[in-house]
Amino acid sequence: MISFVAAGSQRFCSSSLVLGPRPTSASRPKTRRAREARAAVVEARPPQAPARVMRPAVRDANLIVGGDRTEDLQAEVRAMARAVNASVYSPEDLAVQYGSRPIKVLRRTLEILTAAGSFGLKLFLDKRNGVFDQKKRKRAAELRRIFTRLGPTFVKLGQGLSTRPDICPPEYLEELAELQDALPTFPDAEAFSCIERELGLSLDSIFSSISPSPIAAASLGQVYKAQLTYSGQTVAVKVQRPGIEEAIGLDFYLIRGLGFFINKYVDIITSDVVALIDEFARRVYQELNYVQEGQNARRFKKLYADREDILVPDIFWDYTSSKVLTMEWVDGVKLNEQDAIERQDPHPGNLLATPEGKLAFLDFGMMSETPEEARFAIIGHVVHMVNRDYEAMARDYYDLDFLSRDVDVSPIVPALRNFFDDALNYTVSELNFKTLVNGLGAVFYQYPFNVPAYYALILRSLTVLEGLALYADPNFKVLAASYPYFAKRLLTDPNPYLRDALIELLFKDGRFRWNRLENLLVQGRKDRDFSANDALQPVLKLLLGPDGEELRILVIKEAVRVTEAVVIGTVVDTFSGYGGFCDPLKILIRPFCNLYYRCFNSLRHAALGSVL
Repeated sequence: MISFVAAGSQRFCSSSLVLGPRPTSASRPKTRRAREARAAVVEARPPQAPARVMRPAVRDANLIVGGDRTEDLQAEVRAMARAVNASVYSPEDLAVQYGSRPIKVLRRTLEILTAAGSFGLKLFLDKRNGVFDQKKRKRAAELRRIFTRLGPTFVKLGQGLSTRPDICPPEYLEELAELQDALPTFPDAEAFSCIERELGLSLDSIFSSISPSPIAAASLGQVYKAQLTYSGQTVAVKVQRPGIEEAIGLDFYLIRGLGFFINKYVDIITSDVVALIDEFARRVYQELNYVQEGQNARRFKKLYADREDILVPDIFWDYTSSKVLTMEWVDGVKLNEQDAIERQDPHPGNLLATPEGKLAFLDFGMMSETPEEARFAIIGHVVHMVNRDYEAMARDYYDLDFLSRDVDVSPIVPALRNFFDDALNYTVSELNFKTLVNGLGAVFYQYPFNVPAYYALILRSLTVLEGLALYADPNFKVLAASYPYFAKRLLTDPNPYLRDALIELLFKDGRFRWNRLENLLVQGRKDRDFSANDALQPVLKLLLGPDGEELRILVIKEAVRVTEAVVIGTVVDTFSGYGGFCDPLKILIRPFCNLYYRCFNSLRHAALGSVL
């Protein structure tokens, strides 16, 4: 998930619109003014339950059985049927649609070119006057403001570019990351009309009350707080902005044409810009389908069903379509509202802290899933980073699909070494993820990288999440928080890739690094799913298997060294009381003693983990 609400705090009014009885065909409002008048009705009436009780579709899978599960699936199918005509991104369809509308295309083209041309001229003058690098930050801020003025498509585009360190320099990444979906609201009467049209029901038959104005608004839609007629349950109703598909379609048609121009004439950008635009446009169009967002929420909730500290709201499929999304209302505060977190005031948003201490996720419009092979490659990449094996780190970019196999990675190695030799002087608990991202971004921008969409979202998500967490805990570091998970996976996962990564981490130049094992055991025990009985099982199976001869040789050599260390350590302890004449002997065998104590500590931690 990569959609986040704008920073800032606002207390929303708790007043709501109470709807009266459904008007008859003779008295139903016909005009916009009449509809607005109906939106002001405040006559209360008791909720009347319909014959069929509708239930939310996203719940704990362990609680959904028999008829409930069947009814949930049927409700989702009905929602999918309502969204059958939802727009899907197709460059060919856009070319047909707007190729025959030259006046509309020309008007929007002039609007975009006026803004882009002025910006491009400033870049040209900066380059000519030799101040291009000095004014990067200023120009990046100007580009952010231009994107805001050009509307929803360019706001989304800028947010997408903020996740692409292979395209934008660091100054632009930081400025574009500040883009927010702060657009004016559209008329409430249009929103209420959309709800009725999409769901095929009158507003008062669905809700016993609804807020008279939106409690939140973004580039694609706005949200109302309402109460369901049949159950009295409080819900959030997201309604899509009218005409948004038309505006976004035209903009992507024009932007794609610009992409062809960049691919042909702009050598500084090595990525396939048209392919990137198509990929991003598909994601934006998926955000326009609220049924897809509901399914994303269901998938997310299933993946994190075992986490009691994560809350995902229920989806009400009977009141959901491609342009209307009805979900459970969640009380909470944004994570950047430190004082409010302490007070636990009700507040809507996309990422909230609840009064029960849970983290609530509310926006599932743009989601991505990391391929399994890439997950293993990321863990291996972390191992290579810890080992300062920059040649292996560079080769990892093949497995991560950052580089094609025909690209020579040898020039990348010095750039990685220059950055990480400084960054890795910090401990894991001190290392800031944003620092790593900025450093990697500079490397990605200099060389012909093509960062996959899933990885760009990982970088952006973790950077934002770490920033939000710092409001609650100034000492929080996302790398330190995630390291126990890495340690657990390395110690217990039987995947050959991770098994080899563990061996690579523990052995270097034929020597066993006991401090690394000790650290992995200490960190791994911090993960709640860690099992000491499973620790090192993949390595032991390899050690005893037919393919473990090389590892057995290393272990035998290390066993000899440990035995020597134990014997010498015992000798030192025995003669430690004989005075100063043994000091030269102690100095001579001190390295063996250090090894002895490291071995002892590692085995002690392993034994303690087994007992716990």
